[in-house]
Amino acid sequence: MPGSSAISDVNNNCKRNTQHRKTRTSLLNLPMPPILPGSEDWYSDEDFDSPIGLPNQNSSSSRNKHYRTLRSAPLKLPMPPILSGWKDSSATSNNNNNFNRIQRYRTFTTTQKHLLVSNSLPARIMLPTRHHTHSITRPICASGATTLCERLIEHFELLEKIGEGSYGQVYKAKDKQTNELVALKKVRLEHDKEGFPITAVREIKILRQLKHKNIVNLQEIVTDKQDALEFRKDKGSFYLVFEYMEHDLMGLLDSGMVDFNEQNNASIMRQLLDGLNYCHKKNFLHRDIKCSNILMNNRGEVKLADFGLARLYNADNRERPYTNKVITLWYRPPELLLGEERYGPAIDVWSCGCILGELFLKKPLFQANQEPAQLEMISRLCGTPTPAVWPNVIKLPLFNTLKSKKQYRRKLREDFMFMPTPSLDLLDSMLVLDPDRRITAEDALKSSWLKNVIPEKLPLPQLPTWQDCHELWSLKRRGQQRGQQESVQKLSAGSTINRSAL
Repeated sequence: MPGSSAISDVNNNCKRNTQHRKTRTSLLNLPMPPILPGSEDWYSDEDFDSPIGLPNQNSSSSRNKHYRTLRSAPLKLPMPPILSGWKDSSATSNNNNNFNRIQRYRTFTTTQKHLLVSNSLPARIMLPTRHHTHSITRPICASGATTLCERLIEHFELLEKIGEGSYGQVYKAKDKQTNELVALKKVRLEHDKEGFPITAVREIKILRQLKHKNIVNLQEIVTDKQDALEFRKDKGSFYLVFEYMEHDLMGLLDSGMVDFNEQNNASIMRQLLDGLNYCHKKNFLHRDIKCSNILMNNRGEVKLADFGLARLYNADNRERPYTNKVITLWYRPPELLLGEERYGPAIDVWSCGCILGELFLKKPLFQANQEPAQLEMISRLCGTPTPAVWPNVIKLPLFNTLKSKKQYRRKLREDFMFMPTPSLDLLDSMLVLDPDRRITAEDALKSSWLKNVIPEKLPLPQLPTWQDCHELWSLKRRGQQRGQQESVQKLSAGSTINRSAL
């Protein structure tokens, strides 16, 4: 029939267009992959509140362009890997392979997607095939993307709990195969509806890229369940396996069992700044440097730990905002207290300066329980933040809100005149109010106090080798001491009443 060929071509084109739209729609429903270092500007827990990248609400053209970009972005994502053991007889081309991989990926639970895409997480994932279920029985180690190991928590003997936090607990444990002591950091999933906690994913990803003698070593990751279905049903846990360090700096300073001299302090600061400088060279901010996150073993080796708040930053983009709700209050720099969101490595240097002063003073420098009070304590020692000493301070969001009623002059050198001059010079340059004028970790290592320090050649501090000193142990010990004092006070009060009755 004349024209039937043309009509047939039109129908075929319509069918292809409909199929193409369906394919695009299915791709648009794909979940975003977990954070990968280097791609945090694309997907980050901090990006949701960030004005960067959002279209102008008053411009329909820019808004349409923005959403067209978002719609096309998932198409550029790398395909999930094809795991060994998957039976796929229907794939006849690369396009079919990619499509089938996407469909398989969409059938997984949220936790399984985290485990599948992130090569650092342990898994025994149950993968559905055409006729049966295939299980991958070997969890993936943190040592490399293709390294597999057959390890569960049952391969370790838990000895005692040495730490606790919102993430879970930290245990001292012994490897039953090697008898080596390790630290097991338990990551709970029971309160995280989205699967693996984003802080744990970030810590694993970052630690896999940071290999340095002064950064704690993540050895492997194990779980307490054998397969994903059992894991999901019973709300299992993951354990990050770290090298064991007998002490942390807070536990040692609070114990009263050790008295660091100037050489010991120089060794500690040299190792701490070596590790921090390495992080900054790799474009990572730690964002939680404090004494309890600085570990030390009985050989005097110091390692920086707990990268749960760390993140990759762009040194060339000073306009990129980050959350300022980081760093424990006592070690938080003035720019964060005043609401700064565009910061860099200087925030970590301030925290290290607080630790340097604490090593000599034997107690924390700034101990407040609220941000205004913390800024007030900093002002009394380092001077009031004013445009005269910090030109850009007037641009900070909370400058007028938290402006001190009293003007304090800087008296840091007066209050710490008991310190040797070279160490005092470094402290003075690390606790500069203006972050743009604050010394860097690299330059701190070149200071007259630290440039010739070789920790391996210095005498070891007299550490309590009979007692592991960690933050949790210190807090329990302090609580027991308070309880004993209260008991003594009650007994003395009771004896006074009895004598008065007589």
